[in-house]
Amino acid sequence: MGNAYLLLGPTASGKSRLALELAERLPLEIVSLDSAQVYRGMDIGTAKPTLEERARVPHHLIDVVDPDEAYSAGRFRSDAIQAVNGILARGRIPLLVGGTMLYYRTLGSGLDDLPVADPAIRRAIDAEALARGWAALHAELALVDPKAAQRIAPGDAQRVQRALEVYRLTGRALSSFQTGAAAELPFRLASFAIVPPDRALLHRRIEERFDAMLEAGLIEEVRSLRRRHRLSADLPSMRCVGYRQVWGHLEGEYDRKVMRDKAIAATRQLAKRQMTWLRSFKGVELLAERDANLLAERMKSRNV
Repeated sequence: MGNAYLLLGPTASGKSRLALELAERLPLEIVSLDSAQVYRGMDIGTAKPTLEERARVPHHLIDVVDPDEAYSAGRFRSDAIQAVNGILARGRIPLLVGGTMLYYRTLGSGLDDLPVADPAIRRAIDAEALARGWAALHAELALVDPKAAQRIAPGDAQRVQRALEVYRLTGRALSSFQTGAAAELPFRLASFAIVPPDRALLHRRIEERFDAMLEAGLIEEVRSLRRRHRLSADLPSMRCVGYRQVWGHLEGEYDRKVMRDKAIAATRQLAKRQMTWLRSFKGVELLAERDANLLAERMKSRNV
């Protein structure tokens, strides 16, 4: 059984840069653990590795589907296992890199048989949230699924929506589907995570990175995607942080400044949720520094 490694971290923490630096020291191929980078054409707002970087270091699970298509966590698990097995067969080292914590949990534990998304129910929940606020919907969730409500922050709109959607579709609590039974992997996995000690610095990086995305043409990227694909605001691709706020701006809901402020605030909230997930995971070694030499040594010591 081969060895694979995984590098987690909140958005804008420097995971991708660290992975590229590590690839200068080790014969790596990178497998993306990012639920937004799977979409073709969504390059700027996902901080997708450049073509030059992908030519220098092989990357997998990037540009898998168009933004009007669905891509599930279950499909990710299957694709990731296939990618890792291929890398091992070539005698190279697989490094999974990203911040989609559901993908990480699904990779290690598998995914329970959840119902598929229902666009009509999602639109109804969105309309209720607009009228009543997500805090009120979180309170409703606490009545029908206390376990899920305890785990999901009131401001985590996407997960509150999904939990209510599952309940309204099936009459069952989302937590009743989540058995937590471990699913065996065909390789051994050692996991690391960047946990920035300075939250203020991370917030500055988030702000600077989004401004750089706007400068690079994020708004025009979303305009182009809207012209080329049959998109709507409730598609998973357009619910990604940054894209969701630009969509609202293009719909005339608010001006560019408000859009920028909303996107930065949403990205900070995402980073906070990612940090909470990271601290809850067992068997993940936390790193305070983005040091490729240090991580290379840690990988050798964790040669599972």
